[in-house]
Amino acid sequence: MAIQPDPAFWKHPPWEDGKPKYRLGLKPIELEKWLDRKIGNSLLKHKKDLLERSYSKVVAATSCSEEGQNLLNDNFKISNQVYPDLIADMSLTIQDDLCLIRSYGDQELIAASICSPSYWNVQSKIGKPLSEIHKPVTTLNKKIGDRISKFIKQAPVMKPFARQNWLIHGDTKRFHLEEEKNLIDDPASWFIRSEKETLCRFHEEYSLFTINVIFQPLPEIFNYPEQKECLLKSINTFDDEEIDYFGGPKKIDVLQQYLIYNS
Repeated sequence: MAIQPDPAFWKHPPWEDGKPKYRLGLKPIELEKWLDRKIGNSLLKHKKDLLERSYSKVVAATSCSEEGQNLLNDNFKISNQVYPDLIADMSLTIQDDLCLIRSYGDQELIAASICSPSYWNVQSKIGKPLSEIHKPVTTLNKKIGDRISKFIKQAPVMKPFARQNWLIHGDTKRFHLEEEKNLIDDPASWFIRSEKETLCRFHEEYSLFTINVIFQPLPEIFNYPEQKECLLKSINTFDDEEIDYFGGPKKIDVLQQYLIYNS
């Protein structure tokens, strides 16, 4: 898959100024920009193919999520439901993957349509509280777990927020339930996988978390020396658990050596 470098991304990447990767980082956006990402033909085909061939790997919903899905549809206006879960139909109208979260209590993930997972499986997360979903990375929970929970509980209704996350993959495949086992050691063929995320408490009882994946070729970073240094600085903020979550010490070492010695 040929990816054209995007100068706008590289001028302001998510690790700009050496920001730690694992942080809350949510900023308010205009309501009009919350669900405004029109889906293109290629991504629409990707989603439809997965929904037809691997529905249970893509969509998950609890038995008590119907009310929340119907309330969410006030923002999507699906009139002719095709799939067993309304959230699947809604996900075909926008670039993003969708996660429906209960805003109160344990804040469980109650429905989701995930066609571009990055090393996670929606079936293993559905029905679980956010604290348990983030449990594999203990330090991540300590750093932002309570802040996320408090933020969702206190967020004003219909006031969306956005952030941009980043990962590094060995390819541009969208559907990664598990980490790439045979990631080659040549970072020149790797890609920045950036996730533009939004969070909106659209109802007193429910919030929507969206994930929109974009790719950029990693070697493009050498055209932006300042951003390369910022990426190294951000990587240096990782603790041991975050290193494991990112892909392990070997991946980190190979990446650092590539950035340092290929400038």
